[in-house]
Amino acid sequence: MYTDKTLTCKECGAEFVFTAGEQEFYAERGFVNEPQRCKACRDARKNNARPQREMYTAICASCGREAKVPFQPREDRPVYCSECFAKMKESQN
Repeated sequence: MYTDKTLTCKECGAEFVFTAGEQEFYAERGFVNEPQRCKACRDARKNNARPQREMYTAICASCGREAKVPFQPREDRPVYCSECFAKMKESQN
């Protein structure tokens, strides 16, 4: 039913393949227009639309190492590095 199509990105001018599987996915979702940008340009456009998150430095309450977190740490709540947080979360399950 669907066959691969070669399209040209309107952003960078590169050719990209709109696969049969992607066409089927678009049809299932009710999308009628073909993509106009290649995957790299779509991803870059998505990332540019999101503002950069401000990261804060904190000391992990478990291991004592420095950790970068996407929220303003408070004195009354412990902050954990990603490794310690994952271990805690794993032990709760």
